[in-house]
Amino acid sequence: MFQMAGVFAELERAVIRERVMAGLARAKAQGKKLGRRPTDKSTERKIERALSRGNRGIRKIARELGVGVGTVQRIKAAMAA
Repeated sequence: MFQMAGVFAELERAVIRERVMAGLARAKAQGKKLGRRPTDKSTERKIERALSRGNRGIRKIARELGVGVGTVQRIKAAMAA
């Protein structure tokens, strides 16, 4: 009994995945951009300046500029490379 429920759940999950992938492909074909919007270059420059000063932490910079902590960390890593 449980085995049959598992089989049906697996089938349903496969159908859902197939529909999602088809929808994404259709959106791309229509020219829609998927994913997050890129960070503005001016904001990136502000982050770089704030990081180079070194008087504030990553979280404070992110809060002040209205971006995520990950964005600041990514820019910091790019500056180090």
